[in-house]
Amino acid sequence: MSFKKIIKIFDITADCRRYSLDFWQCPNSLFLVMGGIIIVAMILTYWIGIQFVEPEVIIAVVSVVTIILLVIGHSLVGSFSRIAEANKMKSEFVSIVSHQLRTPLSALKWSVNLLKGKRLGELNKKQEEYVDIVSDSAVKMVRLVNDLLSVNRIEQGKLAMQMEFFSIEDLILDVVKGLQILAKMKNVELFFKNHKNLPLVYADKEKIRMVIQNLIDNAIKYSKQKGGFVEISADTDVNSKLIKVSVKDNGIGIPEIIQKRIFGKFFRGDNLVKQKVEGTGLGLFIAKGIITICGGKIGFTSKPDKGSNFWFTLPINTKKINKKAMEKK
Repeated sequence: MSFKKIIKIFDITADCRRYSLDFWQCPNSLFLVMGGIIIVAMILTYWIGIQFVEPEVIIAVVSVVTIILLVIGHSLVGSFSRIAEANKMKSEFVSIVSHQLRTPLSALKWSVNLLKGKRLGELNKKQEEYVDIVSDSAVKMVRLVNDLLSVNRIEQGKLAMQMEFFSIEDLILDVVKGLQILAKMKNVELFFKNHKNLPLVYADKEKIRMVIQNLIDNAIKYSKQKGGFVEISADTDVNSKLIKVSVKDNGIGIPEIIQKRIFGKFFRGDNLVKQKVEGTGLGLFIAKGIITICGGKIGFTSKPDKGSNFWFTLPINTKKINKKAMEKK
């Protein structure tokens, strides 16, 4: 471990700066001060107990220390309350703004579709170009608003899930088919290693579709321009009752120093930004939230300039699923 990392670990003011709090309002600082006072109080009480036999003196010292600890504890509770209130206000603000944006964006999208469909008259070539620009921007804004709403609902534990039995194999094939055009544009070979007889999974089909689309889309965008490939696979482990889906690429990879933060909100590594790929940095955060709610896990392995392998698991219950499938038949 380098000297800078050691200094960073013991930098108790880092969180104070991050949350814009004074030293005496920062939880980390107050915990440290409280710990120091407790140690000093123990030593002082022991010393006084040796020097003075009178119990009144010891009681007075203990009372003073107790009062100081109560004051610090009150400050700690107040600091956490302010952070929690700020987080609540942020979530409410994002929710309100996102909902307010959806209506005008929907109206804009429908208006653009009317223009593109030439229902309001013919457009010349220049007008069509401008309409396409507006249409693309509207789609990006709608996607951003939906992502913000999803993030807000995940954080509040209110993400609605429509659970159902479905074939993960069919879902992957459908997603791969829809992304083949993007793969060809990027000169990336996209293929699915088809494993037969996979059991059905019980999850939110459309939200799992979002996860798979996000992982494959990222893999395509960050693959090598020449000789790039994206390999999707799905396999089952009957013993652990899990289905594991993997998305492997031979792209730019992710530096080890930022791997711990890859599932954070709005996070985009420097090497990803250099690729000039558009994105909000919310996709992996949402994917992790969805998979977690469905009872699975998500992770990855990656090496710079070698590529990445993102994976997620979904739990299965073979007996229940087979019974349900038989009833449908």
